[in-house]
Amino acid sequence: MKLTKRALLAATAAFAMAGTAPAMAQDWPDGPVTIIVPWSSGGGTDATARMIGTLLEDEIGVPVNVVNRTGGSGVIGHTAIADADADGQTIGVATLEIGSMHTLGLTDLTYEAYAPIGLYNSDPAALFVRSNSDYEDAAALLAALEGAEDRAFKASGSAQGGVNHLALAGMLLAAGMPPERVAWVPSEGAAPGLQDLAAGGVEIATASLPEAAALMDAGLIRPLAVFAADRLASAPDVPTFEEATGNTFALGSWRGIVAPAGIPEDVQSQLIEAVGAVVEHPDYLAFMNDRGYATQWTPGAEFESFMEQSDAALADSLAAVGLAK
Repeated sequence: MKLTKRALLAATAAFAMAGTAPAMAQDWPDGPVTIIVPWSSGGGTDATARMIGTLLEDEIGVPVNVVNRTGGSGVIGHTAIADADADGQTIGVATLEIGSMHTLGLTDLTYEAYAPIGLYNSDPAALFVRSNSDYEDAAALLAALEGAEDRAFKASGSAQGGVNHLALAGMLLAAGMPPERVAWVPSEGAAPGLQDLAAGGVEIATASLPEAAALMDAGLIRPLAVFAADRLASAPDVPTFEEATGNTFALGSWRGIVAPAGIPEDVQSQLIEAVGAVVEHPDYLAFMNDRGYATQWTPGAEFESFMEQSDAALADSLAAVGLAK
């Protein structure tokens, strides 16, 4: 059919406008999805991410690959999540450290670099020694630290300024000792720090009880106290730090799924719905409960508010221990 000049011009204009019109709501997922974990394999963040990834595959019908991007005290992995294409095909696990890394001067990244999907876990830290340690309880360990020279003892469990480092520093401050009393040996997550404790490289470690489960079951390390207001239902025989020493102090870590900032709202909504279904799945709940991980689901804007509050609290904590830049 022969077009008139007027019809041809109209068709040309419509084609040009189509090139500048807002994109239609996109289909998601468009191929495999990647979950970036900023910490090493074997730790709690890695374990929970892999369980979520396994169930998410069934939920969305495409492969979900979990990739560990470690290094830089969490900066490399968190940066990889923020720098990924904002299309929902790459998401990741943000941890409490996203609120401390910029305060430490390691990066400019903050929680604002991410689209919040949902907070799925929060666990208190605990205090560990080797199973053959001379310190039978937390009070005995504190007494030894009080009589020691600065940095005579070494500890590990996270990056510099990470939650487990802050747990140790907060413990020392609560007991009236300076944070530098114990030398902190940074690690890329709880797993290598706990392994260093088991191998004799450090005398103390701080991490959550679930993260330490394998080494506890192997009889290599044991907990002295948990930094929580109350004893945990999953470990009723482990006293709180306050019960064990008379000093009040509590601190824990958290984990949540995020995407790069700027993803389409409809894709963010689909991610919230899909991950929200996963964290209610019986297999997920059994996995978390069997390992002693706390479960929760705080999605979207509520999770963003939580990250904002955590950021401010960490800034105060780091300033108190002299680590804020």
